Amino acid sequence: MPLRVQILMYDGVEEQDFIGPRDVLGHAERAGGPVRTALVRLSAPGKVRCFFGTEVMVPAVWEPADADVLIVPGGGDQLIHDPEVLQNLVRAQEAGVTVAGVCTGVMVLSAAGLTRGRPCTTHHLAKAELAAQGGTVVDARVVDDGNLVTAGGVTSGIDLALWMISRECGASLASSVESVMEYEQRGVVWRST
Repeated sequence: MPLRVQILMYDGVEEQDFIGPRDVLGHAERAGGPVRTALVRLSAPGKVRCFFGTEVMVPAVWEPADADVLIVPGGGDQLIHDPEVLQNLVRAQEAGVTVAGVCTGVMVLSAAGLTRGRPCTTHHLAKAELAAQGGTVVDARVVDDGNLVTAGGVTSGIDLALWMISRECGASLASSVESVMEYEQRGVVWRST
């Protein structure tokens, strides 16, 4: 079975927050790795307008329990105020999906209650707010607490995706992707186990 990864897309999503992980996962798939990645949208296939105005066509609808990993990129805060999204994030994790957040996407996970009392990280400008909402903030680029994986600011999404490839598919595939991208994982991956 391939590792099924969904990246949640929405109006206002920060371009690098989703494209960094998408690039890593795409290179892993192209290298023959057991990875399948889908950009997913909340209601129906369609276009999203990103933070800097880039328009992206999203071909699939988010099915909360239909993945192994869900990545929530940061950007806009509209998801924080959407009770259906928050309930579906909880539902996904309860169904066995590893929920991952990049940058302020972690604040969406926090609004859903998924970071409360758990080790996590986010963009440095949002760490105080994450702690105030009950997250146990760790100063690391990527924090792995099993079914909750979080990453710091914008470019750390690349490191999160490389870590997920290493964790789920092996270090050899992650190393191969690093080589193709001419990128080396940065910072520390803090693990709870």
